[in-house]
Amino acid sequence: MKAISKHIISLIAILVCSVAQSQISPGDLSTAHSKLEGMSNCTQCHELGAKVTNQKCLDCHTEIKSLINQNKGFHANSKVESQDCRKCHSEHHGRNFEMIRFDTKTFNHNQTGYELEGAHNKVDCRQCHTPENISDSKLKKRKGTYLGLDNKCLSCHEDFHQGALPNNCLQCHSMEAFTPVKKFDHDQADFKLRGKHTTVDCKECHKVTIKNGKEFQQFTGMPFEDCKSCHKDPHNNQLPGNCAQCHTETSFTTLIGKGNFNHSRTGFDLKGKHKTVDCFSCHTKTSSPTQVFQDKSAVEENNCVQCHKDPHENKYGQDCAKCHREESFTAMKDMDFFDHSITDYPLEGKHIEVDCRKCHVESFSAPINFSECKTCHQDYHQGEFAANGVSPDCKECHTLDKGFGHTSFTISDHQKSDFPLEGAHLATPCFACHVDEAKNQWTFTNLGNECIDCHSNIHKGFLNEKYMPKNDCASCHGNESWDLINFDHSKTNWPLTGKHNQVSCRKCHFEISSSNEVISQNFSTLDTDCASCHDNIHGENFAVNGITECSRCHVTNSWFPEKFDHNKTRFPLTGKHEEVDCKVCHEVHNEKEAPIVIYKLNKLDCKDCHS
Repeated sequence: MKAISKHIISLIAILVCSVAQSQISPGDLSTAHSKLEGMSNCTQCHELGAKVTNQKCLDCHTEIKSLINQNKGFHANSKVESQDCRKCHSEHHGRNFEMIRFDTKTFNHNQTGYELEGAHNKVDCRQCHTPENISDSKLKKRKGTYLGLDNKCLSCHEDFHQGALPNNCLQCHSMEAFTPVKKFDHDQADFKLRGKHTTVDCKECHKVTIKNGKEFQQFTGMPFEDCKSCHKDPHNNQLPGNCAQCHTETSFTTLIGKGNFNHSRTGFDLKGKHKTVDCFSCHTKTSSPTQVFQDKSAVEENNCVQCHKDPHENKYGQDCAKCHREESFTAMKDMDFFDHSITDYPLEGKHIEVDCRKCHVESFSAPINFSECKTCHQDYHQGEFAANGVSPDCKECHTLDKGFGHTSFTISDHQKSDFPLEGAHLATPCFACHVDEAKNQWTFTNLGNECIDCHSNIHKGFLNEKYMPKNDCASCHGNESWDLINFDHSKTNWPLTGKHNQVSCRKCHFEISSSNEVISQNFSTLDTDCASCHDNIHGENFAVNGITECSRCHVTNSWFPEKFDHNKTRFPLTGKHEEVDCKVCHEVHNEKEAPIVIYKLNKLDCKDCHS
């Protein structure tokens, strides 16, 4: 009976508990949340007395919370994030309930942040959302998850290029299909497509091969520096250089070799006129690619007569390049090699440096009259030295060694002329007198012998003509220097005495600027009063009727007042006063400690000076 009683009590307890639990829990949790079963786990999802909050969900589902924080994925969409998690993911519907359920046909994939375009619109969801495409090891283990994918092409697609091209497939491909490659611009590559290359199928150049056991098409690292990298050389390697020197991409038969082909690589460097000559002027035309341009391959560069006729009939040998240039047959070289001494006119001095064409205007073999300089040179002096209509030859004054810029006419020769050089004229350069600045021409005749013929009379209008008759500068000046003046001042109404004899004329007669230029000059209207030239340092102390006459005290030998007599003042000097320096009594200092001389003291008592 006891055993039966215990069994009944236990059964009743189980029934009571089952009734109590059924009243608290709305149903079993799904398999994913089954570990949270039991009354003690309710608060892990529910707030006390409230429903499930989004925060509780995100505390466990950290992968969703991380995507929301990064503003990535479906749950970060503003329309989704604002809703409660339980609206889409309901619970307590039993172990087999699918919490993640939605209609894949009507699902708006744009809300995930990755818009389905092109062929992606036609692909079944599970073709992309598979564990193989998930890099996160934890998410990879979740059955049926839609998390863990990124938007990189190579996360889902195999890299056909095997790392040879950048990972961003959309640089070249579109979402519609991998082929044709619509977005690739060949002009952005190192090899730009031009001419016939634009119509060639890609596989003609980019061959499909097998690499690492898989199909592979090479797009990088392909040689294209020379056409022969892809094309067979029809010239059988007989023509050096790049094909593009002669051919274009439009057609092999379009030739642009003239001016482009590097002829130097053939051993025959094209210079001068050879550069502009049509190729087939030298080479025989032929359609055979193995024979074209090969007919002159053995011609040496300096063997001109191989192609050109010798107009000199071998008189000067076959080395044409000694005299001629490739610019033109008439374009001669400097002919330095030619020995002119074997001719009737050996070259000397300046003639050695002259270009041959300066004399040989017509041809080198045409005779030249060299009996006189003037047969080649014009008379620079324009007949200035002509006598009886005949000018002397240039060699009378000039030599071939030093040229026309030098003359053999010396100072000694000048002293025999109508104008012998004296004084400063001896130091004056020739051009100062003999160059006509207006014509920029040397001249030697009819220059005149008077000073006024070369020098301007700067005193005209200022100096009385009786002191300078007929503009004769020599009445005051000599040939040595303008500053050495021998004018007799005693002939004027102001004879010079004392210190005045040592003063430069300019000090009195010229007004000079700070740049040592003459502003004005005065000779006839100068005032003879001392104050007209000298500052009156005494002010009105010694003025009589407003005029201070310096000569009452001073003489022209010095400023010392030799004529001043102190005994004629109100204070005659007697005794020791005769020995006292003037400054002791007449000099005081102002506030700035500068000396001031006071001549009228108005102090005559002893106590005024002596304490």
